[in-house]
Amino acid sequence: MVICPFCGFEFERTDTLCRHGCPLSAMCNLTRCPSCEYEFPTRPEKPSWWRSLFAGRSRPTPLPERALTVRDLDEGARVRVLGLACASAGRRNHLTVFGLTPGTEVELLQRRPAFVLRVGETDLALDPEIAAEVVVEPVGEPPGPLPRRTAAGAA
Repeated sequence: MVICPFCGFEFERTDTLCRHGCPLSAMCNLTRCPSCEYEFPTRPEKPSWWRSLFAGRSRPTPLPERALTVRDLDEGARVRVLGLACASAGRRNHLTVFGLTPGTEVELLQRRPAFVLRVGETDLALDPEIAAEVVVEPVGEPPGPLPRRTAAGAA
């Protein structure tokens, strides 16, 4: 039930003429009182499915204690993506479009001049700073402590 703030008339929002006759009624947040014709904004009845789909995803994925990133891998390594530790939501969205989603298996084809990952049938080149934001785990290895590359072992 909606109450008109001007005349106090109580009515259902779906019973208004603008809900039945206006082509923009689905996106409009205005309600017109059937008694006095006063238009006033109302809150949406339910949250937008688009907003609820991305709610709470603006924060970066926290890194596990012994996490590996693409920068820590050797060429030819097959890994599973655990998450993206990007501070920027835009960068996370771009990487997700290319298939870097949690659970996806990828292969590191080369490390220089850029990190090249094979994601399905797509080869994706990443800068070193972006490669450090893709958190992965080895595929087919038993769970336990994950090896870390040392600075001396990094090429």
